[in-house]
Amino acid sequence: MAIAVASCWINAFASAGASRSSLSSQRLFSSPPISATRLVIPKATSKRQNPKRNQKESARKSSPEKEANIQKLSRRSRDDKYSNADDYSDTKSAEQQPQSTAFKSFGTQRKNAKGFMGNLKDQQGETTKIQDASFLNAVVKVYCTHTAPDYSLPWQKQRQYTSTGSAFMIGDGKLLTNAHCVEHNTQVKVKRRGDDTKYVAKVLAKGMECDIALLSVENEKFWKGAEPLQFGHLPRLQDPVTVVGYPLGGDTISVTKGVVSRIEVTSYAHGSAELLGIQIDAAINPGNSGGPAFNDQGECIGVAFQVYRSDDTENIGYVIPTTVVSHFLDDYERNGKYTGFPSLGILLQKLENPALRACLKVPSNEGVLVRRVEPTSGASNVLKEGDVIVSFDGVEVGSEGTVPFRSTERIAFRYLISQKFTGDIAEVGIIRSGAFMKVHTAMNPRVHLVPYHIEGGQPSYLIVAGLVFTPLSEPLIDEECEDSIGLKLLTKARYSMARFKGEQIVILSQVLANEVNIGYEDMSNEQVLKFNGTRIKNIHHLAHLVDSCTDRYLVFEFEDNYLAVLEREASSAASPCILKDYGIPSERSSDLLEPYVDPVGENQVIEHHDLGDSPVTNSDFGSDGLQWA
Repeated sequence: MAIAVASCWINAFASAGASRSSLSSQRLFSSPPISATRLVIPKATSKRQNPKRNQKESARKSSPEKEANIQKLSRRSRDDKYSNADDYSDTKSAEQQPQSTAFKSFGTQRKNAKGFMGNLKDQQGETTKIQDASFLNAVVKVYCTHTAPDYSLPWQKQRQYTSTGSAFMIGDGKLLTNAHCVEHNTQVKVKRRGDDTKYVAKVLAKGMECDIALLSVENEKFWKGAEPLQFGHLPRLQDPVTVVGYPLGGDTISVTKGVVSRIEVTSYAHGSAELLGIQIDAAINPGNSGGPAFNDQGECIGVAFQVYRSDDTENIGYVIPTTVVSHFLDDYERNGKYTGFPSLGILLQKLENPALRACLKVPSNEGVLVRRVEPTSGASNVLKEGDVIVSFDGVEVGSEGTVPFRSTERIAFRYLISQKFTGDIAEVGIIRSGAFMKVHTAMNPRVHLVPYHIEGGQPSYLIVAGLVFTPLSEPLIDEECEDSIGLKLLTKARYSMARFKGEQIVILSQVLANEVNIGYEDMSNEQVLKFNGTRIKNIHHLAHLVDSCTDRYLVFEFEDNYLAVLEREASSAASPCILKDYGIPSERSSDLLEPYVDPVGENQVIEHHDLGDSPVTNSDFGSDGLQWA
């Protein structure tokens, strides 16, 4: 996958809070967790790593670079740095053969030298066919230069670093790759197979949830003689699959083969989403990210994007299926940009227990219980707690939260939701107080109180007399380290939900020491709740309150009734000196220079909840039988 960008899934709460983009090991597996690292986007060592990011590896358990480091130190990596598909083939043949055959001596093998040479010729003939296949020429190598924001010092960026990945042509002058391959990009170049020229590419759209990015190359020489790939249908189990890309271990194109092992709703490590995924046993190595997977007809059936790393497993890779790819492309064509996958924004519970169904007056073994509805979801106006969803767009929902899939399979109910587009209207069949009815709800992307990715790339910040305020985000949690964030703030990040669109958790990141803020120097990563008695809605609201303040004192109220009071005139006089001493270009980010618009209205009262009672991750049914749709 992208050689310098990695992500992972870690047990979020058991380790005092990991990235909210992770699912707990218990929810991914029924067996006890053996290792913290699970789903990862593997990477290889790039020529120019980011020194600052490397310095923080030991402190940030859930940061992408830390997980890549864990991957490098894994048992398989230590034993064989350049493990490849050949290793898998040898292991498989040894397992399938009887022990006496699998461990034959070399002399015994020479007995069958003639048969061995015949098999070798067949393999060489098959290799020649693959080598000459025209679809290989549509796979290109991606060279990306990344410049990520510094979330701890939000007025600046980190040192740039480079990575390589894979992409492929889809026609109309466009390429597809993974979003993590071009995240925080400042320059993207691509090179065709057999060519020594790199061409500059432009990123047209990035889907963080589905981990897909759309590129374009304007230079016509790049497209000379190019044949775009054709998309195929969703494969079946045991169908052969070929993964093509430019992974670690060499500079030329690489081909690995395997079969389809599983098709189900899968956790997407980069975007912390749950979408349809294809599990394969073909080797997917660092640099394969963004490369296509083919069927036997040479049709593209998906995009390689992540692997599952564990001491107990091997050869588990994941491919984004063409259904998700088509949704991304259709979304871009409809709106001219990526708008995201919609969500119902409801917390569900299984109805396997007969007594529970009888209590809710559900006549048959069907449906899932609505436990909670997010205030920001479109369903908040039509669905209520205690409703039982029995159908979605005419498709019956089982008591385990599954729906029919193809001929003899079943799949998670949220698969149907992911097929919708932003703004679509869905028909939901429910049982309310024993009566069946149908309601209609608008489908919209989910509103996250603590975002997984920062739109626009650069985080917002506000500096008031050396007090640095910024919204809480998952990248900031990764960069600061969970221990420094604190358990209470991590709990809010993972268990609270947005009450309205635009709400943020604003924290005091650090204090730039100065005479005007004596006594507050040791404060860091504390949530600010009120300013001069007014509850803060977001960072822009705080900036507006500070600017419009005419009182003598600036009073900031934090958790546990902790106060920070500054004299307004003294703060205004000291701010320019503080900015100069610390080399900061501006006291606020550029987005806070825009006029403030109240997201809920001045007179509207928002009910306040310090903490929700259920996690807000897009997790699968866990031991408690809960699921976010």
